Amino acid sequence: MDASNALMKAGQIASQVREEAVSLVEVGRSILEICEFVRREIKKRGGEQAFPCNVDINEVAAHYTSPIGDVSVIEGGSIVKIDIGVHVDGYIADTAVSVCLEPRLRGMVEAAQAGLDVAISSVRAGVNTSDIGAVIEKTIKSRGYNPIRNLTGHRMARYVVHSGQAIPNVAAPDGHRLNVGDVYAIEPFTVPPDAAGVVMDGPLGHIYLFTKKRKVNGETSKRMLKFIQSNYRTMPFASRWVLERFPGGDGVEAFRELQRSRCLYSYPQLVERSRAPVAQAEHTVIVTEEGCLVTTA
Repeated sequence: MDASNALMKAGQIASQVREEAVSLVEVGRSILEICEFVRREIKKRGGEQAFPCNVDINEVAAHYTSPIGDVSVIEGGSIVKIDIGVHVDGYIADTAVSVCLEPRLRGMVEAAQAGLDVAISSVRAGVNTSDIGAVIEKTIKSRGYNPIRNLTGHRMARYVVHSGQAIPNVAAPDGHRLNVGDVYAIEPFTVPPDAAGVVMDGPLGHIYLFTKKRKVNGETSKRMLKFIQSNYRTMPFASRWVLERFPGGDGVEAFRELQRSRCLYSYPQLVERSRAPVAQAEHTVIVTEEGCLVTTA
């Protein structure tokens, strides 16, 4: 399958699964159940996960997925972000939606979507990303909310979710110009007007990335490292995916050895500094001469 068709297929799968996952968000629902539903449905439709499904609640903006045996559930009054990544032959689609179980926060969800919509309408070859950030910020603030300043959209490459270039959610002085064929995830995050509007590192989110092959001693550790290298390459993965393959105490200890040996990077949860609730909206686009093609619509 060529790149264009793979990108479109990944986007179609991500869109379908996102919409189905929304219907699962309700008070008392297991977070693990949502994560595993997304995992099954992506596979069923012929895709692979580009990263573990994130289910981020309230002040958590990003990077929470269920560990093995997670008993966490969705509580009343929550705002729940579901962030899904799909790849087909390494070509990635990244999309997110916020589900609001608290009526007073619905305007914040709508502001995130409005920021995303105006950003998409602004994308075309030659546009500076600083200008896109400025219109996102202006649109969100016009609705009485603020964007998170230190979270951005990101360019994607084959097998690489974050390939180095960003689309800011605020006016920024050092942008770059978009080129035909660039693939970006655009993702505004919104918070109430009295919030800090920045995220900081929180607890571990159970999402990992292979960083470097290093010497490990345990036989299970060696097999686990080979499994991770073979299956996830440059893609983030969930600890539970690995521990399902290597169950029991040996698997847990082997995973710890890989962490101690710095073979793996652990993504922290990104938490709003003032602990304010966060909303998110996200689509993937392919830049064209006259605009963009939204793969995850």
